[in-house]
Amino acid sequence: MEAEQRTAGQASTSSSTAAGPSAKPIVVLVIGMAGSGKTTLIQRVNSHMHQQKLNGYIINLDPAVSHLPYGANIDIRDTVNYKNVMKQYGLGPNGGILTACNLFATRFDQVIQLVEKPRDPPLQYVFADTPGQIEIFTWSASGQLVTDLFASSMPTVVMYVIDTPRCTAPQTFMSNMLQAVSILYKTKLPMLLAFNKVDVSRHEFALEWMADFEAYSAALEADASYAATLSRSLSLVLEEFYDGMRCVGLSALTGEGMDELFKALGECAQEYQQFYVPELQAKQQRKEALEQKRREKEIAKLRADMAGKASLQEGGDAAGAAAAGVAGAAGSAAAGMQQQEQLQQGLQEDEDEEESVDLNLSDDSIGSDTYEQEQ
Repeated sequence: MEAEQRTAGQASTSSSTAAGPSAKPIVVLVIGMAGSGKTTLIQRVNSHMHQQKLNGYIINLDPAVSHLPYGANIDIRDTVNYKNVMKQYGLGPNGGILTACNLFATRFDQVIQLVEKPRDPPLQYVFADTPGQIEIFTWSASGQLVTDLFASSMPTVVMYVIDTPRCTAPQTFMSNMLQAVSILYKTKLPMLLAFNKVDVSRHEFALEWMADFEAYSAALEADASYAATLSRSLSLVLEEFYDGMRCVGLSALTGEGMDELFKALGECAQEYQQFYVPELQAKQQRKEALEQKRREKEIAKLRADMAGKASLQEGGDAAGAAAAGVAGAAGSAAAGMQQQEQLQQGLQEDEDEEESVDLNLSDDSIGSDTYEQEQ
């Protein structure tokens, strides 16, 4: 027993060392269908971390859970009461859960600050328990926001929990695989398939179906329905998805597979550093380039507007000067006309004087002739 504990401790220590002693904690988003055993599994994970002295942090994002079998460091129920949300907005259960998650997401930057707070010893793992209604987290704005905030600041892994006993039916198994692949392409994060409840039903059959199409097709042989035919076709389509997928068998009841789980989480964190971080950096560079282009466009537009205003102002000054010139010319012309009128008036007066002189002379001559005649 002591040897097993030492081996488990060494495995957990090696997985934590792979992430780096001073590295940021590995964030695990625990997602799964209702009844898959997510909450009970996190209880077992919490117990394992305490047993192996791993520094972990647990966040509950399910506002509708009535009882938590573990102590959550951050609980959404301490911030939002989803029943009051239902009454206030007149919503049903799913609408209340969705609205409560959206309200909590508006303060999620504070959660990130708490997680990134320096500690001694530093955090190694952060587990986030999501609502049982899987679509509320995976296909909502709040779920996208939470995922992006975590993934942009810390190594983030999606752990998809599968109810193994229910997946013994081939079509139910395919439904789970389709749900998993949709989450993978939605988040673009490393994914780990956790087959829970292996104490009830072993998960080797699922691994065989994922590795061998013929084995899965044989399981569907007795079913000739359209759904079975579709499942066969989808199995061929998902071969590439199966090849790059990590799988572990777990038991939340007995604790089986905990060491393999933490080892797989360390590998997923390395995959995050290898593939997601470069993509994230490239996305940020593209965003910065678009922002730079937008700024340059705005600056060019501003310069064009300023140049247009300056040209209008110059045109206005030129028009004013032209108007002043026209006014001056008009004034000069008016003065010239006035002078011409004055000159004409003076000439007219001179002519009048000349006429009056001529008359006087004629009068004098007439008078003189008369005087001479009288003489």
